[in-house]
This record gives sequence, structure tokens and C-alpha cells, in this order.
Amino acid sequence: MKKNTDNTIYLLTGAAGFLGSHICDTLLERGDAVRALVLPGDKSVKYIPNEVDIVEGNLCDADSLETFFTVPEGVKTIAIHCASMVTTNAEFNQKLIDVNVGGTKNMIDKCLEHKECQKMVYVSSTGAIPEQPKGVAIKEAPRFTPVNDIVQRGCYSQSKAMATQEVLDACQERGLNACVVHPSGILGPKDYAIGETTGTVIKIMNGQMPIGMGGSFNLCDVRDLADGCVKAADKGRIGECYILGNKEVTLKEVCQMLHDASGCKMPFFYVPIKMAYKLAAQMEKKAEKTGEKPMMTNFAVYNLDRNNQFDYSKAERELGYHTRPYAETLKDEAEWLVSNGYVKTHANHGDNTAAAGTAAQTANAVAHA
Repeated sequence: MKKNTDNTIYLLTGAAGFLGSHICDTLLERGDAVRALVLPGDKSVKYIPNEVDIVEGNLCDADSLETFFTVPEGVKTIAIHCASMVTTNAEFNQKLIDVNVGGTKNMIDKCLEHKECQKMVYVSSTGAIPEQPKGVAIKEAPRFTPVNDIVQRGCYSQSKAMATQEVLDACQERGLNACVVHPSGILGPKDYAIGETTGTVIKIMNGQMPIGMGGSFNLCDVRDLADGCVKAADKGRIGECYILGNKEVTLKEVCQMLHDASGCKMPFFYVPIKMAYKLAAQMEKKAEKTGEKPMMTNFAVYNLDRNNQFDYSKAERELGYHTRPYAETLKDEAEWLVSNGYVKTHANHGDNTAAAGTAAQTANAVAHA
């Protein structure tokens, strides 16, 4: 365990979120001092440990960040910018741009204004990296803008691309000491907000997904991602990007590992990707008439069909990043879900019609770290 002997405070945004809370735990476990930025009235603040200094502020309001960055004379800071707005909707969203891009610009400005801030780690996403053809492992990109709708699909991915470029430009042009990490999808215990991936795991374990889908994911244990973010703060080089990814895994493999860990029932049929696109088109067309949200979307299917092979060897080599086996992660997550009452002890299969759409929803989580 590292002891905080260098009088440094880690300034963490998104500390109440899934990844942010684990970054917070990782820092505290090694003896570091942590200050967390939370939105005024954020109820999830209850998940932040008592040892953390909590400051209210808004990323979109630069003036509100001043207290977050202000520390006593002689104290140094390191900022880990983990907070972001996430959406599974591919359509343009101005609020998303304001938070993810504008908020990151404000963080950059504050880091540069406060000379005691030694470094910034920006938590981006693998979705920000331009997609490569299948069979080609996706590596860290030299540039992220202008965004390309074909290889950077969806407003979330594009917002993370733009924010990433803002950080890299500030390193080159303004002397910011910062590096970027690109997590892939997130999996693991203690997801109190029940995000898309965790919600899908719950449905599988509760027998509410008798119909699955083809395609692949790239998911990482949230604890390994948190460790990678902290190691980036320790070792990441200025102006460099690091993919924090894992091996690809299929939904069928995930279901099998959950079955092995908990005894839950597995889907009895997996819809091929080509068929899934046709189903999504029909469901979206129906949704336009009814005004209801489609159970399956083209964008969700795309996220399963896209190239999800990422090369994370740079992070392994330079940061000491590592990933644990999927089976270990899913076992730990399954135990946490059961112990917290999210999963029924003896689950039966649910309605097949609803389950077909539920399978597709898993894809949305993959692109949003």
C-alpha cells in the first residue's frame, strides 16, 4: 500500500459513478487523499466513502470548479476527469456535448490555471477511436477530429472524441501535462446505478432473456479499469493515449459463464446479426407509428456487429495494466447482485417477445464507458 507522503490530493470527477467509485476505492486503499466533485443534490453521493472530501460543482460552470481545485499552499494535486454524460441514443444531443466537451475544456483550463495541479488524466472511451475494418486490431489513434460519422458512430462516441482532442491539443499547444485512457465496456460488482451492462446481466440471471444475439463485446472488469486509470496518473506520458481493453467475448460466452457461476438458465436461441438488423428495422418502423421506444435499434445491433478487437498492449507495457478472466469478473458480479437482492434465487424464463429486444440492449452498453 502506498502512503500519501508527498502531500498530494487527487481531484476526482465522477466519483459517485461506477468507474469513478472504484477509482476512489483504489486511491484510498493505497493511502492517497481524494477530493470528489459532485453535482449539487446528487443522491449518489451516499456511495462515496466518508474519507473523501466532497465538493459540489458543475463541469459546465467553470466558476463552480474553483473550490474543487483550491488547496492549501504547498499541496499538490492530480486531476482524474472521469465524469461524463452517457447515452445509448445515437442521435445528436447538445447537452451531451456541453457536458462531455465543454466540461472537459473547463477542466483543462482549471488545471492550467492552478500551477499546483501536476497532471490530468482524461477518461475517454474506446468509442472515440476511429473504427478499423474487422480483423484489424484497433490501436490508439494519433488524432480524433474532425469526427467521422462512419467510423465514430453515435453522439456519445463523437463527444468523447472531441473532448480527447481538446486534451491532446492542450498538451501540445498549452503545456498541459495530461494523458488519456480509453476504457472499453465496463463489467463487475458495485454498479449501484444499474447501468446497461449490469441491467442485462440481471435479466440473464433472472431468466428474462431466453433469446440472445450474435456478435461480440469488449468488456473489462471495473476494478482493473480503475487500477489502469490510477496507473495512468502514476506513469502515463504527456500527450499519450492508452487503451484499457480486453479480449472480445460473445453474448453466448457471457451467458455460459453466468450459468457456470450461478446456475441461471441460458438463452435457447441466438439471433444471427443479419436477422437482428432486419428485426431492428421493423421495430424502429413500428416505434415511429406508436411513439414508443423500440425494443431493438439499428445502433444497438451495430455495437454488437462492429469491430470490438482492441490492442491494449501499450497500456500493459507502459502502465502495467492487466485484466482478470471474464469468468472471475462475472462470478463476482453475480454474487454481488444476488447478495443485494437484484437477482431472484430461482429464476424462471420470462416473456420471449420482450426478451428479443432485451438481448439487443446489451450492445448499447459496450460503447459507453
